[in-house]
Amino acid sequence: WVKRQRCAVSLDPARALLRWWRSPGPGAGAPGADACSVPISEIITVEETDTHGKRSSSGKWQKMEKPFAFTVHCVKRARRRRWKWAQVTFCCAEEPLCHLWLQALQELLAKLTSRPKHLLVFINPFGGKGQGKRIYERKVAPLFTLASITTEIIVTERANQAKESLYEINIDKYDGIVCVGGDGMFSEVLHGLVGRTQRNAGVDQNQPRAALVPSPLRIGIIPAGSTDCVCFSTVGTNDAETSALHIIVGDSLPMDVSSVHHNSTLLRYSVSLLGYGFYGDIIKDSEKKRWMGLIRYDFSGLKTFLSHHCYEGTVSFLPARHTVGSPRDRKPCRAGCFVCRQSKQQLEEEQKKSLYGLENTEEVEEWKVVCGKFLAINATNMSCACPRSPQGLSPAAHLGDGSSDLILIRKCSRFNFLRFLVRHTNQYDQFDFAFVEVYRVKKFQFLPEHVEEEDSDLKERGKMRFGPVCSDTPPCCGAASNSSWNCDGETLSSPSVEVRVHCQLVRLFARGIEEGPKEERDS
Repeated sequence: WVKRQRCAVSLDPARALLRWWRSPGPGAGAPGADACSVPISEIITVEETDTHGKRSSSGKWQKMEKPFAFTVHCVKRARRRRWKWAQVTFCCAEEPLCHLWLQALQELLAKLTSRPKHLLVFINPFGGKGQGKRIYERKVAPLFTLASITTEIIVTERANQAKESLYEINIDKYDGIVCVGGDGMFSEVLHGLVGRTQRNAGVDQNQPRAALVPSPLRIGIIPAGSTDCVCFSTVGTNDAETSALHIIVGDSLPMDVSSVHHNSTLLRYSVSLLGYGFYGDIIKDSEKKRWMGLIRYDFSGLKTFLSHHCYEGTVSFLPARHTVGSPRDRKPCRAGCFVCRQSKQQLEEEQKKSLYGLENTEEVEEWKVVCGKFLAINATNMSCACPRSPQGLSPAAHLGDGSSDLILIRKCSRFNFLRFLVRHTNQYDQFDFAFVEVYRVKKFQFLPEHVEEEDSDLKERGKMRFGPVCSDTPPCCGAASNSSWNCDGETLSSPSVEVRVHCQLVRLFARGIEEGPKEERDS
């Protein structure tokens, strides 16, 4: 019995489900009854409930003078892929029965070994609207306490503090790292964790062909930034409570990371957008206008669009033959993604073959070269979706398939480029233009037309591997200066880069975007 309602409860260990049926009349559990269920994996905790002094709306507990009760704290799904903290209290007249239920549920929860117990939390108090500390204290900390998760909190005071801390402190005692902030804060934690892992493994990050070692720790993201692209692309919403619940239940989502090198020196790692031309010019210009706040991105975007600069160069890339999907198959990455699993397996088969010395020969044969004048060159490891662009820059990009979607936007009119940009906000195919090319790649290089003296060695290596590059042919346009690379919101100084995708190098406390009703998917 639960207050005024009949309630039949069942525990199904085989399916790891807790079910209950509520009905106003006899026959609870019969067809037509109000049935509810929650997976054991989505129960936060179970605790005994004190019912003394509580009354129902009628002033007494129906058919129970002194009820015994326990409360199940669990996940409840809401609209737009949000998760909410829910509570269900069950009452019974017998204390032994109540304790039996408590013991059974607690034993099942104890078997969920993937759940974190001790976390290191970095909070950026300045990112976005400066609400990171407040969001954590009000929305996240109470849930962690409820789930008996202990934390050590570091409130950052300067740029790169999180990265430096992860190089110095003992991280073996933690079950995961949580960052409270925007994409910049996540990038700091990513660089610190990946860098620390490679140092411990004796891997030289400056070698472009080095096989990086995956980190054993997961990263949790509590969104508190201006865009929160990584969180939106991996969870489907920028909601702090949702992200906290994914951390609590111990979800795990492997994710690709791209390394960006210049002259055998690691510049940065990228997980979302690596953009040259349009997006590079935006981020470079916006850095000069920090005094404007978040509106600087809109201002710099409009200014860059009106400037309409294009840049000449050569893009050489190695197609990702191992992947199952394609950038235009309209099959987005979702929770339990088959494409990511299958592509990972096929990539591992390729890597086994390379042990026999076949890799160099195959790569020379498969490298493709595209040269010309580009408004933008974008490489995305994920859809790069955000509230302003729900489909993202590449809607069918996958989080863990070991590839990046390379998008080349050739020189075109302002009107056509505007048409291309507008399609990022609707359901139409944004690659369906004659001036847009998209390829799924696992490595690529870019050489600008105006190669600086320090890049001459890279240019010569490019000639030997791919033949003449654009700058050795008659110019297809007037002289133009070089742009900058936008690497996950940070500016890279060198226009000449070598990029490689590392399959499933890191794991997040997430499970990917869950499929929902059509009206929610289209919202």
